[in-house]
Amino acid sequence: MTRLVVGPFNRVEGDLEVHLEVAEGAVTAARVNAPLYRGFERMLEGRDPRDALTITPRICGICSISQSVAAARALGAAMGLVPAPAGERVAALIHAVENAADHLTHFNLFFMPDFTRPAYAGRSWHGRAVARFTAMEGSAQREAVAARADLLHILGLLAGKWPHTLAVQPGGVTRAPGAAERMRILSSLRSFRRHLERTLFGGPLEAFAALETEAALLSWSSGDAGLFLEIAADLGLAGLGCGAGRYLSFGAYPLPEGPAFAAGTWQTGAPVPLDPGLIREDLSHAWMLGEAAHPSEGRTLPDEEMREAAYSWCKAPRLDGRPMETGALARQVVAGHPLARDLARQGGVLARVGARLLELARTQILMEELAQGIDPAARFMVAMGPLPRDAQGAGLVEAARGALGHWVRLRGGLIDRYQIVAPTTWNFSPRDAAGVPGPLEAALVGAPVEPGETTPLSVQHVVRSFDPCMVCTVH
Repeated sequence: MTRLVVGPFNRVEGDLEVHLEVAEGAVTAARVNAPLYRGFERMLEGRDPRDALTITPRICGICSISQSVAAARALGAAMGLVPAPAGERVAALIHAVENAADHLTHFNLFFMPDFTRPAYAGRSWHGRAVARFTAMEGSAQREAVAARADLLHILGLLAGKWPHTLAVQPGGVTRAPGAAERMRILSSLRSFRRHLERTLFGGPLEAFAALETEAALLSWSSGDAGLFLEIAADLGLAGLGCGAGRYLSFGAYPLPEGPAFAAGTWQTGAPVPLDPGLIREDLSHAWMLGEAAHPSEGRTLPDEEMREAAYSWCKAPRLDGRPMETGALARQVVAGHPLARDLARQGGVLARVGARLLELARTQILMEELAQGIDPAARFMVAMGPLPRDAQGAGLVEAARGALGHWVRLRGGLIDRYQIVAPTTWNFSPRDAAGVPGPLEAALVGAPVEPGETTPLSVQHVVRSFDPCMVCTVH
């Protein structure tokens, strides 16, 4: 048996190491280490509850709006405050813009550059991958960065700035868009659609969103998505990094009529209702002190001795004792999309990246609907009123990378406890007390390792298919 340490990874937000055991040309066991402790949860204790709206977005510069929306909903739940319906819709639009930008960035800048490596020089598609996705030089990357910048203009109009906006509040949003802003938003969305249809998909978004099977997906040959699917078929990415088939979504984009993408779980091929009360954070293999607890009862107490039985600063969240995969694939499976459910039969690299492309197409359609529905005469904010002295609440939302939860407890008018479980905390969790590996750890088992490889390409593809954000993992 050979032991490898892969990391630190480039093109990953934050620090990540993966410890592998390899035998007979394949990974037999993996341990994922989040080697950086940050402690945002501890920073929030003893503060005015409204400080969470300022501090939590700074956990991450990529998904700061996701943190902002979760904090606002947690405080709103503690206050018993229902946001203004028009404000809730604009908050959903703001959040969707960030998530769409994240998906585009991941595909073009984080995931696809791995296929430009010299190890793939003999493949028929390699020259095209080099031309499109070489870091800092690829034409697809330049086009994606420009399209992303244009899309983020919407956040300048609705959120004041990005990242780290204060526009999203428990009662709605601070900006009341007028008719001129509505037209500018729609113009930006038309421009982003043009990029998606001409460059990424090479065809109508509605046609891609209508695909229902893995076979139909693999037959899509247009645009950069078609190039990825050609690569995926050639390298067998459908069978690489397969998950356990358990998926979790808190429900994306809360709206007055319900979330745009439904909340729930999908386990062993069937829907299972979501009970957030069954979440526990296991600490047995994390450098944390305490016992397994629901986040509303949990603490973040770092183990300064870094005991040998542990190997990560990441806790191990479990739902009813089971690890759960979260992300675009989970969201679309729970939402009932036939393509996502067909992809989930294997749940490998193809499934995660294919579902991310599917969700990008569906999110663009949703953003257009939300923008069309902006009514400048509507009320976008409900006044917060006095803060309760003793209360608790949870904000459960969906970041681009998956299920994000904020749990807050107020005592004497100040934050007594604040716990955050991020998507990568779920996906990159260590083993639990029963020795059950986290989703990435399990997905890496069986990944092929070529003789002499110290940073196996297969391992990199699996890791990046989850789109890790390690700074959110450890807060």
